[in-house]
Amino acid sequence: MRPFKYTPTNTVTAATQKVTANPNAKYLAGGTNILDLMKEDVERPDELVDITRLTLTAIKTILAGANKGGITLGAVTKNTETANHPLVRQAYPLLTQAILAGASAQIRNMASNAGNLNQRTRCPYFYEVSMPCNKRQPGSGCGALKGINRSHAIFGWSEQCIAVHPSDMCVALVALDAVVKVQGTDGKERSIPFADYHRLPADTPQKDNNLNQGELITSIEIPKNNFANNSYYLKVRDRASYAFALVSVAAALEMEGTRIKQARVAMGGVAHKPWRANEAEKFLAGKEATEANFKQAAEMEMKQAKPLEHNEFKVELGKRAIARALMQATTGGKG
Repeated sequence: MRPFKYTPTNTVTAATQKVTANPNAKYLAGGTNILDLMKEDVERPDELVDITRLTLTAIKTILAGANKGGITLGAVTKNTETANHPLVRQAYPLLTQAILAGASAQIRNMASNAGNLNQRTRCPYFYEVSMPCNKRQPGSGCGALKGINRSHAIFGWSEQCIAVHPSDMCVALVALDAVVKVQGTDGKERSIPFADYHRLPADTPQKDNNLNQGELITSIEIPKNNFANNSYYLKVRDRASYAFALVSVAAALEMEGTRIKQARVAMGGVAHKPWRANEAEKFLAGKEATEANFKQAAEMEMKQAKPLEHNEFKVELGKRAIARALMQATTGGKG
């Protein structure tokens, strides 16, 4: 690990000013990703700005504004606390399931909500500094493109990058139409719809999200919805513990009897960002909640897939995962 300066802060303004002033500075919350990257010499910040003292830990009901009746999640609240909070478990069980499917209990005890959003890909070519990687070193090439790409993207990739976003939590958040609240050095707050927070690689794969330099996530808002009784998070991986998804699906249904009033479907392990399955959602609106309809929705969504040499299996896996997650959602994961 290279030498770096450690800077504690007590206010959001102080933190944003520090990182804005130093383009090579990074925020430090749980440290579960950034410190690993520094140890591997993948990330080389010369300053870590500690935000763990900031009072951005509230989980509470939103009493006013566009998302009134929903909940807000503090940026530096730990993943474990978020997953097990009564408001989350009761009204947003999909989020609880997704968080608990990720990492290990020890890591969830340390990892922050904002850190989960900003974690970087686990592509082995990104981590291996002797290999070309446009995400790590723009212009060097993508080692995975013609390499071993079994775990890589089948949606939205470019010739510059085929990496996937690793988060489980984010797959649930995009399905739940979450909004990310961020603050810059000018003290002004802006809201980013979750679907627009992360980026596809295009020609700038080094940019994972649409934050400006120095901006800090302060909270995540989730609007009120009627999905609590019919939601399910399915994660398919090589082993049952401490593994990233080959394919994951967050499925949520608002039901009127046996008919689907509206559906939310998102996928993980398939793209550079959490992938919203818009085609599947459009098809399911107004349909009966049947296995045949779920399979057809899955077929429609996966037609867009563009598999690589070693991950064509993800197309069929994605079809089955979508259909299964939706079936499980009809019974709230009990069937």
